[in-house]
Amino acid sequence: MQDLKVIYEDNHIIVVEKKPNIPSQADKTGDIDMLTIVKQYIKEKYNKPGNVYLGLVHRLDRPVGGVMIFAKTSKAASRLSNQVREKIFKKKYLAVVDGKFENKKRSFRRLLI
Repeated sequence: MQDLKVIYEDNHIIVVEKKPNIPSQADKTGDIDMLTIVKQYIKEKYNKPGNVYLGLVHRLDRPVGGVMIFAKTSKAASRLSNQVREKIFKKKYLAVVDGKFENKKRSFRRLLI
């Protein structure tokens, strides 16, 4: 199992740190993904037989590292998904850049590259 940093866990959710360059969910590359890593963690920690339910509430792009929340129950998944739809659930990004801006002060909002 991958080295997993669990930030918070209760009966309904698990909050973990996603390291950069790990996909949030399985893709065509076949690389290990966060959904699989967290499912395996729960399976081993609680000695669960068979498949483990884990709801993917949101994703982070592969190159991005940060905090991810997964639902451990379908009820939690439904409620968290609703919060994402209603824009109650918010994500903030911090970019680390290399180089210099010509202007001393600059702000970028809602910029996708």
